[in-house]
Amino acid sequence: MDIIQLLPDSVANQIAAGEVIQRPASVIKELVENAIDAGAHNIQVLIVDAGKTSVQVIDDGCGMSDTDARLSFERHATSKIRQATDLFSLRTMGFRGEALASIAAVAQVTLQTRARDEEVGTRLVISGSRFEGQEVVSCPVGSNFLIENLFFNVPARRKFLKSNSTEMSNIVQALERIVLVYPDINFTLYNNGMEVHRYQAGTLKQRIIDVFGKRIGKDLLPIEATTSLCHISGFVGSPQSARKKGNNQFFFVNGRYMKHPYFHKAVLTAFDRLLPEGEQVSYFIYFDVNPEEIDVNIHPVKTEIKFQNEQSIWQILMAAVRDAVGNFSDVDMLDFDTEGKPDIPVFNPDENRDIPAPRISFNPEYNPFTATDDKAGRSSSAAVASGSGAQKVPQAASFADFTRSRQQSSAPKGWETLFDKPATEEAKPLAVFPIQLAGQYIVCETQKGLMLIDQNRASQRILYEQYMKSLTEHSAHTQKVLFPEVVQFPPATHALLDTVIPELTSLGFELTNLGGGSYSVEGTPAGLGGMDAAALVSDLVQTAMDSGINVTEELHSILATKLSEEAASPIGVIMSGEEIENMVKQLFQCSVTRYTPSGKPIIALITNDEIARKF
Repeated sequence: MDIIQLLPDSVANQIAAGEVIQRPASVIKELVENAIDAGAHNIQVLIVDAGKTSVQVIDDGCGMSDTDARLSFERHATSKIRQATDLFSLRTMGFRGEALASIAAVAQVTLQTRARDEEVGTRLVISGSRFEGQEVVSCPVGSNFLIENLFFNVPARRKFLKSNSTEMSNIVQALERIVLVYPDINFTLYNNGMEVHRYQAGTLKQRIIDVFGKRIGKDLLPIEATTSLCHISGFVGSPQSARKKGNNQFFFVNGRYMKHPYFHKAVLTAFDRLLPEGEQVSYFIYFDVNPEEIDVNIHPVKTEIKFQNEQSIWQILMAAVRDAVGNFSDVDMLDFDTEGKPDIPVFNPDENRDIPAPRISFNPEYNPFTATDDKAGRSSSAAVASGSGAQKVPQAASFADFTRSRQQSSAPKGWETLFDKPATEEAKPLAVFPIQLAGQYIVCETQKGLMLIDQNRASQRILYEQYMKSLTEHSAHTQKVLFPEVVQFPPATHALLDTVIPELTSLGFELTNLGGGSYSVEGTPAGLGGMDAAALVSDLVQTAMDSGINVTEELHSILATKLSEEAASPIGVIMSGEEIENMVKQLFQCSVTRYTPSGKPIIALITNDEIARKF
């Protein structure tokens, strides 16, 4: 009996949709890219419930005839290529003819479209790959796609959609990757009937500023390189803008966003020895390459691209970035305008000036080795008059003085006996206080041996538990800043701000909403010292976004961990005896003493047996 059979088109389309359409952001990406290929100058994206209820994309492109509109939803139907060789000369965003068929397989679709040379348009409805009707309508030139109830017929897929804030962040991120390539197109994003973002047509730098805020504009360095292999252009961040997190890093080739770890390494190499360890800069780099020398047909999402001359382009990119950084200078120009400035005397070799002779006091009777006690030392250091230049010569401290000062020191009782006779059980110190080692470790004696405590990590654990308590009890203390700073959050984080900002307030931050994703930082948690408040707030929000956490308790832990790492006692700080004792006491009052919030060890023990083996 034959068991192999052809799958129905509806099933095949659902399988294809699993690769192409993963969430509402995937729908928006495909529809907006189609609008760009259609020559649109204005594109509107309207979503309801972060795309779960509906996604609508309206453009003023070339539109479609009634026949093309019906055919566009068939699998592998496309206007972008005609034959296999066209794959090596692609200049359009789409080419496979799978997107609309995949969307129609897992959603309810309504399309209204009119071609430029048509007087009326057409309206058609498709639900779960099933054609439900088509009719003539009056509509503007362009296309209007309405996608409703995504994954309505695949409940298992719909169940795995994230919260509205997470899906909204994915939508904004997908849209950012497109708007950064086409600064000459107007884009507008609406969510639940309210305008979220509007990107007006302009220059590339202005588009980057519109997307990521004004602060990034002052740190952008232009890069430009033209060779026979490729043309590279765009912007890279200056070394002073380097950060550990929250950097915006984008590669584009022939107008298409791509991920390329190998080229990312080229950018980092150009900044070699210019950035602190673990920090990176933002960059927006655009490659214009002969389409025949790249392959974009590797993965359904088209973000992985192969280059024929990858190593050569790596060298060109590194040199271009290095040139851009080399042209950047932090050094102010010397001001040679001396008008109105005080005169500075100029050396004249012909002018005779008297140089005063040095006055030296010398005591021929002084011998540092004859001083045997306090009295002898003082008598031998008597001043000898030599005209008006009489001077006192300091005495040399005797060994007796050293012994006497040692006996009068404030060391614990019995400490000196460790050096004067063999260390018997009775000769051990009766009281041993924690001491600091190398500005980094605290050493304590225990019954089992010596305990080493990493003071930076201990500080992290102590602060973490304090911040967690503040978040739970809303009891944090705020310290006003002298000069409030403004922090502007990128659009991708706006969906999370309503969740994260109240938690930052519980930590002790005082933030005033200025609108448009901008906040004024007017207060910080007490005890943060001279930290960059705006940068810290930005890092905390970015950390929360990267983690994708929506549960309040887990969000508390992430914020408290990040803040404790930033505010912990830095390595190399010398502490007083009282500060050392307080840190040890506070550490052992914590619920967890051996590990930092991120899981790094705080305590190491050197046992008595290990010490004995050393001797």
